[in-house]
Amino acid sequence: MPGLMNISRNRKEFEKLQNIFAMVKTRVCTYQKNNKEVIPIPKDLIFKCPKCHNVEFMDEFLLHGKVCSACNYHTRISARERLDITVDTGTFEEWDENLESLNPINFPKYDEKIEQLQERTGLREAIITGKCKIEGNPCAIGVMDSNFMMASMGSVVGEKITRLFERATVTRLPVVLFTASGGARMQEGIISLMQMAKTSGAVGRHSSSQLMYMTVLTDPTTGGVAASFAALGDIILAEPKSLIGFAGRRVIENTIKQKLPDNFQSSEFFLEHGFIDMLVQRSEMRKTIGRLLRLHSHGKG
Repeated sequence: MPGLMNISRNRKEFEKLQNIFAMVKTRVCTYQKNNKEVIPIPKDLIFKCPKCHNVEFMDEFLLHGKVCSACNYHTRISARERLDITVDTGTFEEWDENLESLNPINFPKYDEKIEQLQERTGLREAIITGKCKIEGNPCAIGVMDSNFMMASMGSVVGEKITRLFERATVTRLPVVLFTASGGARMQEGIISLMQMAKTSGAVGRHSSSQLMYMTVLTDPTTGGVAASFAALGDIILAEPKSLIGFAGRRVIENTIKQKLPDNFQSSEFFLEHGFIDMLVQRSEMRKTIGRLLRLHSHGKG
């Protein structure tokens, strides 16, 4: 039976590839009829899902908000893309945009790596913070970007998050924070680990002022970020299929000498075990956050 199932699955995958190639051929033939010049070969024509290996046209993938149509995996998007689909147009005001990392422990070639990433991503650091409105509701917002050193938390990321909460406390704003990180930044040593306590303290002071903090966990949210401010939200949302956790699967299995469930450290697993409050589709995220902010503002009245 397992052999027959594999044959059936392979046949379906082969048929799907045949359909895609047929669509490509149709597009090329249509172009040839209408144009005499050389046919341009588009870059990134095909998207292959890293989770289920589904293959689809990139334009269809983009049309669905960079979500796999087969398994619903929400792929990683940049901080700017996240802001574009989340905040009300023209309402975002960035905070602390000029903060940049130093090299506190003189880690070899760290300065060069930061400069290269700044040039490649257009970011100063791995998080963008500021204030905005979401469906008309004012809030402070932070969005981590995994394109910048896997959004690892160093001194600047920790400082920007701390200032985000401090400003929100003074101005009486709720905070919405999209997390995505590989954890603490090893290039800054113990200083990166200090940011866990520093950011958590800022969250605590914001909470003591009776203000709401909403976390949105995206793929991946791991390490020191998952073990600090990412887990402290009054309301914790997550995108489907996101990797969430502290240590890696192999480290845990080797430590406890047990095999972990296949869906261990997925957002679905955390929802089932009560760690997060809701899984939200990317297409519904803005509306969901807006509704929760609206309910919070009514509750204050």
